[in-house]
Amino acid sequence: MRWWDIDPVFALEREIFPEDAWSEGMFWSELARARGPLAGRRYLVADDGGRIAGYCGFGAVDGTGDILTIAVAPGWEGRGLGSRLLTGLLDAATDFGCHEVLLEVRVDNHRAQRLYERFDFEPLGVRRGYYQPANVDALVMRRPHPPSAPDPSASDPKDRSAA
Repeated sequence: MRWWDIDPVFALEREIFPEDAWSEGMFWSELARARGPLAGRRYLVADDGGRIAGYCGFGAVDGTGDILTIAVAPGWEGRGLGSRLLTGLLDAATDFGCHEVLLEVRVDNHRAQRLYERFDFEPLGVRRGYYQPANVDALVMRRPHPPSAPDPSASDPKDRSAA
């Protein structure tokens, strides 16, 4: 994300998250934290011929990553853009040397929860009243990074002998 993306990203933010949109100042602050040698943030934008199709942000502190935001514009849902944005954030987790990645998602956003589950995120707990001013709870999800390899001792013995 670049400074010239903030106005259209902010407009899309208000459209997608009308009850709990980030402020324009929050985007400016986050973008500032994504620059320089000590940057601990990464923001990505998906561009559709000059229109913002989606955006996302990631932060890292002491080996723990946090998916800060991810949004897909109306008309782009169900076309794999959310998966591509999430993959970009998980690439950032690798770049930042994270050993785990956390996120919060509205408890009523089942579509996003299914996306995160496909990427091996698991529920960790609930933050009551997290999204303000709507006072909506957040489901906290976590995944190790990189995801844990399957335990070979848990596989079917016939599968091991056939290998």
